Amino acid sequence: MRRQILDEPVTRAGRYARTLAIFSVLVTGIAVLLVRSPSAEAMPAMAVLGSGVALSLVAILFALFAFVRVWREGAGGLGAAVGGLLLASLVLAYPAYAALKGVRLPALTDVSTDTERPPAFSRSRLAFAAREGRYPPDPGPKARELQRAAYPQIAPLTLDVEADEAFELARKAAVNRKWQIVEAIRPGGRMGNGRIEAVARSRLLNLPADITVRVHPRADGARIDVRSASRIGTRDLGDNADRIRSYLDEVANLAIALK
Repeated sequence: MRRQILDEPVTRAGRYARTLAIFSVLVTGIAVLLVRSPSAEAMPAMAVLGSGVALSLVAILFALFAFVRVWREGAGGLGAAVGGLLLASLVLAYPAYAALKGVRLPALTDVSTDTERPPAFSRSRLAFAAREGRYPPDPGPKARELQRAAYPQIAPLTLDVEADEAFELARKAAVNRKWQIVEAIRPGGRMGNGRIEAVARSRLLNLPADITVRVHPRADGARIDVRSASRIGTRDLGDNADRIRSYLDEVANLAIALK
């Protein structure tokens, strides 16, 4: 009996799966901290995050191979393989969700409530510094057409209040959303429109997005347009549309509270 136990085959793939999965959790955790750090360079940090995801994929392959050996040969190592699979699946949960969302949504990184005349970003020195020297280019008519098809509900907000009051509501909503306000120019003067320039950050990875809000005086009140542009990646996974929607809801709720 003792000889039988000693000779029982044990698949090393299960141990490899568990080891790689643990390593992927550590690498991914460090990468998330790096990405969220304002002092870290975003692209290298994202590359580290990608490495953690890749390790978890390899861990799953080893776990599947171990399951095959356990099933066919009765080899040991099932517990290690299951543990590796569970840990790797935890790492892959959000990337898998993001990938499914990305397949469903168009490849957009810039969304605006006004697709015909999107609010222009400020060219002031202060705004350029806040955007790290970046000026978001206009996506062009094809991208705007994709936006209209994907997000028909993204539209300007019209308020029946004076432009100055609408500007204050827009500024307060930006503060409530914890945006970093870079510029806040009241309506009036030569251009007539008010403008708020801000930087917002995503909840999980703290990735920056540049925002400009335009407050346009009207005879019957004011119209608020918002434009949100991601700095990193070729797809925003719906973040910009969600950001605009929640912001305008905040402004509308503040306006209702005044009445």
